[in-house]
Amino acid sequence: MRLEELRTSVWKANLELGSSGLVRGTFGNVSGVDRAANAFAIKPSGVPYEELTPEHMVLVSLETGEVLEGELRPSSDTPTHLELYRSFPVGGVAHTHSEHATALAQARVPLRCMGTTHADYFCGDVPVTREMTREEVESAYERNTGVVIVETFTSAGISPEEVGAVLVANHGPFTWGKDAHEAVSRSDILELLARMECTVRAMAPDAAPPARYLIDKHFLRKHGSGAYYGQK
Repeated sequence: MRLEELRTSVWKANLELGSSGLVRGTFGNVSGVDRAANAFAIKPSGVPYEELTPEHMVLVSLETGEVLEGELRPSSDTPTHLELYRSFPVGGVAHTHSEHATALAQARVPLRCMGTTHADYFCGDVPVTREMTREEVESAYERNTGVVIVETFTSAGISPEEVGAVLVANHGPFTWGKDAHEAVSRSDILELLARMECTVRAMAPDAAPPARYLIDKHFLRKHGSGAYYGQK
């Protein structure tokens, strides 16, 4: 993908996020990576979504984290995106402060896989990170946010390809996918699932998750080499 095409794709993904109802004001951001070019494009910091143009997207080096092209400052969450690109085999990352997913993050409660709707998209619980230490917050906060996300998946043996989302404790959700557009789509699905989870917790606090074989069945029929959902 040429960098001009990447900028346009990421701009369109940010417009999708801005019109999705998942963000307010200038909250949130989307990025997309071109690994062949060793760069990613990301929303500029603090610019309203309706004012964005493809030229506003900031190109950042995947190697150094430095700005390659762009007149504006990149999102303050750029170091978090950089850590995810360096550690996970993903093509796009999205961050929101969507209401129900953020509520779970603030409560430091993981988003449980309680049924097949969840399992169609995430093969298991969406984890919540540990709280960050004072040192992590006061020194390289955004980079350490990414480090803690990666730590959460690595320590628990969770595949970032099977669970394409995380709740950062006291902060909010990050999602990722094959490109920027899939990352935004997963943010939308994550918020739906979070809203359902809050309802389940209110209706039946002691409800148990389904059997693992049901979760695996629904995930694998839509994902992986043996998937058979949809058209060829």
